Amino acid sequence: MSATAVHSLWTTAATAADPISKIDAPKIEYGQLSPTLIILGAALIGVLVEAFVPRKSRYYVQVFVSAVALCAAFAAVVALAADGYGTTKAHIAAMGAIAVDGPALFLQGVILLSGLVGLFTFAERRLDPEAHGNRVDSFAAQGASVPGSDSEKAAVKAGFTTTEVFPLLLFAVAGMLVFPSANDLLTLFVALEVFSLPLYLLCALARRKRLLSQEAAVKYFLLGAFASAFTLFGIALLYGYAGSMSYSTISQVVDGSITNINPALADTMGNDALLLIGGAMIVMGLLFKVGAVPFHMWTPDVYQGAPTPVTGFMAAATKVAAFGALLRLLYVVLPGLRWDWRPVMWGVAIITMLGGAIVAITQTDIKRLLAYSSIAHAGFILAGVIATTRDGVSSVLFYLGAYSFVTIGAFAVVTLVRDAGGEATHLSKWAGLGRRSPLVAAVFAVFLLSFAGIPLTAGFAGKFAVFKAAAAGGAAPLVVVGVLSSAIAAFFYIRVIVLMFFSEPRPDGPTVAVPSPLTMATIGVAVAATLVLGVAPQYFLDLANQAGVFVR
Repeated sequence: MSATAVHSLWTTAATAADPISKIDAPKIEYGQLSPTLIILGAALIGVLVEAFVPRKSRYYVQVFVSAVALCAAFAAVVALAADGYGTTKAHIAAMGAIAVDGPALFLQGVILLSGLVGLFTFAERRLDPEAHGNRVDSFAAQGASVPGSDSEKAAVKAGFTTTEVFPLLLFAVAGMLVFPSANDLLTLFVALEVFSLPLYLLCALARRKRLLSQEAAVKYFLLGAFASAFTLFGIALLYGYAGSMSYSTISQVVDGSITNINPALADTMGNDALLLIGGAMIVMGLLFKVGAVPFHMWTPDVYQGAPTPVTGFMAAATKVAAFGALLRLLYVVLPGLRWDWRPVMWGVAIITMLGGAIVAITQTDIKRLLAYSSIAHAGFILAGVIATTRDGVSSVLFYLGAYSFVTIGAFAVVTLVRDAGGEATHLSKWAGLGRRSPLVAAVFAVFLLSFAGIPLTAGFAGKFAVFKAAAAGGAAPLVVVGVLSSAIAAFFYIRVIVLMFFSEPRPDGPTVAVPSPLTMATIGVAVAATLVLGVAPQYFLDLANQAGVFVR
């Protein structure tokens, strides 16, 4: 029988059984997805720049493209919010894959601003002395060369720089924009990988202490892959439970309000074991990303080994994206399981607050100290998540906004204190810094006081909002633990301030490098945000409150 005859038989049979309806084209609201699309477009342009632009000009082109893209994407977020997409017009876009609502837009705005001030620290080229007449930044001359090898020395001599960090930063930001706004589990997982993979690479690219940097990247990659596998397995179990990847459908199956059951999954749908184990695995993957105890093991090593600009960006933006995704999962998908997940989250929040604060006291490296501090802060933010009220959501949004600027500012200051081997991160080197460079020490003290939650700083306003929401949500004992943890944490922050201002400077102590306007801008924005959010937080609290409702 000829191929034509077979084909005509097949089409005739298909028409007789069921007339093939035309396949509908997907309906994508490009305008509402514009912040993410702008960043992805710029990241792809950045890849082309690496291929086609002469090496001498690449750095300037990349910084320009990245800065313009981040500003344009932030403008797009503001335009969407002003158009009512955060409140009255909030809805599910992109065929049910992305939520355009208040929390998504608020967190996207914070991530884009964090990315922009983080970009300035990435682009800094005045802190290290010039090498062979060329200015150098914090990143390896040639990422692929073996540390200490002849090819690395040749790359340094030739004045190479790893300008690929800029498109990598943009890809990470793009993934982070989708992560808190994902409205189905598959989109959540794709976004997780899109922002994790560039971060694994960025962690390995430090110019100084390259072996430590590569060790940090390998640890982060292995543990991150492990956490991603947990998340993926949890997604598979939840799909088996609900017969759908969509948040709203899973939520309806949990509530028992769904009617159309998928016949292929009729035997497993509604099996509570799948729901509990799958939900727990996805939450574990997200707790790994926020650095909550006991999923925090990667944090101190990675923060210490990664290039400091990357550490600052990662510490701020990853937390914002991961907490956004965690909030959406718990409030939109699993509100029907509140009595199951709240006690677990209580336990995680308590050990995270206490664990981060107590272990930080023993640290002798400033980057490790800030890492344990960030773990304690993850615990404080979890107190707001546990509130399960609208105030809980808005307090977490405000805290994330305040925390991200303080963190990037603190790590930007760390890049300035240097000795012959690069950054001087050992605490003993910071003794007497207040006498040697009063301005830098004063700025760092402002950030430390904000971390400690001292009044008139952003940290105090954030902690007050989170603890108030937790107490109103029936978690008063958690607030007591939080206040105790804050008191323990205040000890080691104030110890650093005392060390800087009341110790004798060492004769062989480090110098404070004079940065370019880029790092000055980063630190200036961070100080301004810390003080404004601390002295006059009401406008931003109202903004977070307006943005505190998830679309379902």
